[in-house]
Amino acid sequence: MHAGRRVRRAVAAAVVGLLAASAATIGTGTASAGPGDWWDPVARPAPDSQINVTGAPASGVDAQGDVTGYLEAHNHVFSNEGFGGRMICGKVFDPAGIATALKDCPEHYPHGIGAIFEHATGGDDGTHDPVGYPTFAHWPSYKSLAHQQNYYAWMERAWRGGVRIMVNDLVTNGMICSLLPRDRGCNEMESIRLQARKSRELEAYVDQMYGGPGRGWLRIVTTPEQAQQVVAQGKLAMVLGVEMSEPFGCKQVLGFPQCSRADIDRGLDEFKALGISSMFLCHKFDNALCGVRFDEGTTGVAVNAGQFLSTGTFWQTERCRGPQSDNPISSVDLTGPLRTLFPADPPSYDPAKRCNTRGLTALGEYALKGLMSRRMMLEIDHMSVKAAGRSLDLLEAADYPGVVSSHSWMDPSWHERVYALGGLVAQYGAGHDHAGTDGFVAEWSREAGLRAAYDKAYAFGTDMNGVGGTNPPHTTGTPVTYPFTALGGARVDRQTTGQRTWDVNADGVAHYGLVPDWIEDLRLTAGQAIVDDLAGGAQMYLDTWGATRAWSAG
Repeated sequence: MHAGRRVRRAVAAAVVGLLAASAATIGTGTASAGPGDWWDPVARPAPDSQINVTGAPASGVDAQGDVTGYLEAHNHVFSNEGFGGRMICGKVFDPAGIATALKDCPEHYPHGIGAIFEHATGGDDGTHDPVGYPTFAHWPSYKSLAHQQNYYAWMERAWRGGVRIMVNDLVTNGMICSLLPRDRGCNEMESIRLQARKSRELEAYVDQMYGGPGRGWLRIVTTPEQAQQVVAQGKLAMVLGVEMSEPFGCKQVLGFPQCSRADIDRGLDEFKALGISSMFLCHKFDNALCGVRFDEGTTGVAVNAGQFLSTGTFWQTERCRGPQSDNPISSVDLTGPLRTLFPADPPSYDPAKRCNTRGLTALGEYALKGLMSRRMMLEIDHMSVKAAGRSLDLLEAADYPGVVSSHSWMDPSWHERVYALGGLVAQYGAGHDHAGTDGFVAEWSREAGLRAAYDKAYAFGTDMNGVGGTNPPHTTGTPVTYPFTALGGARVDRQTTGQRTWDVNADGVAHYGLVPDWIEDLRLTAGQAIVDDLAGGAQMYLDTWGATRAWSAG
């Protein structure tokens, strides 16, 4: 074990001991909220979703001061509030109850014909049953990318099944927003502010069910010490991150930046004030900070069109200067609906030129150094090879550990550089090349030696509600048998909401509540070792975050 990690764990254990007696200082007391156990709500809205998990949530720390629990490194809890409010249909919660929260967007009624985004992403065949609660005939589903998968009770089920740290990436894209039906404006910073506020409202909504402030199972945390305490108590620590295309107004138009250093400083200071602890510098579109790692296939064509509309330029490629490469840009027949996306003919791409010409700009370097000075973590996924390589150079020069690859969107040959800094890597939940459980297991196995060399656990980033897709049913191997035993001994049965009961064998990961079922599928496929590695994910995140906060320049 690395000496630095031993020191951090000793400090963490001491912090847990000191804070245990004064949990109320951050509102995380676990005293019983009523006649039942502390994890039983005093009053849940009726009607509401079932949880279908019994038994105490895993809690506590071991002799080394380590906590146990899964790390969800990349979730978009409130993406329904991004993109103008109508790209993802259905809410995480609503004070009026589940029937109001889990209903489709108005333009999807009566037969889903107006669901443009659902059609474009392959979620239906041009029509669908829009009714959510109570029948859920069409959604949520692993096939549907335009409907809510993060209803709060489904998140509660995942917590009961072992998820202990969740990075909630606040997300938006102003150009995509402008092309869709919407309830509000498309200013990206305003969308991030709204989602940060909604996250706090969710925390309060859960607290109400458990008897008042601080009593619920969900705590938003802004320091690793807070997170350590929350996880040790068996609750879910939510970390706020940001994944947006043009942060702080830092877009580029025809190659010219539309922001300044002062804009970056103001934006980073505001993010800190909002409780945001990590962020991406670029996402989907090349911006004034960095170039992006391309999307592939039809999605790539649509994103490239959006880039042109936003910036006046298509992606530009060149021969890679090393073994790393960006994703290929597929040749797609621009006929039918795709043709309407393009105001001009896109360039023809040479398949031998796999790297984005844009890397980390001077403003991007300034923003990265700004993250470091504020002890925030850099999300390195979505950066082009040139941008990621330069970012790693700067991080290594400063010996800065705060770097995260949260959902398999960087060249994997650079994972060792991330680990060597003290950062962490999490795998996309739907598996390598969207191959589901088998793809996830194959990637876990492939890097086992590298993780062992750096004393690293494992983690996943589901990208739930992120239009990336979730796990389909696993049709090979041993099926999951219900009920099964989750992390810490809780018993998990099939999940029911309204008139619909889901089974991971038939439905895949249709919503976030089926994450424990998927982990049981991983166990049946690869054995207890993969669960043990995932159970170290929460502590792995605390190690990286703690080292980031303790970093000192020079």
